[in-house]
Amino acid sequence: MGADIGIVMAYSAGIMLIFMISWLFVKPLKFLGKLILNSLLGALFLIVFNYFGQFTGVYIGVNELTSLIIGLLGVPGFVAILVVNLLV
Repeated sequence: MGADIGIVMAYSAGIMLIFMISWLFVKPLKFLGKLILNSLLGALFLIVFNYFGQFTGVYIGVNELTSLIIGLLGVPGFVAILVVNLLV
């Protein structure tokens, strides 16, 4: 006659398990993608800053560490790197 309740429950549990596992894998990838995008934007910002900084004599090296710091921290990270650069 109708579908057995056990089979319906098993399919429902399987579908929920697939959604939960895919959520566990997608969440870190979104974070990693956002981190990479912010780091690239940080590097681009450093390049633009260094272009205009040649007129003032202020230069910040564009490398993985400075791009990552600016990508993670944003404007406060840039200010921190600028202060450290000016103090050294």
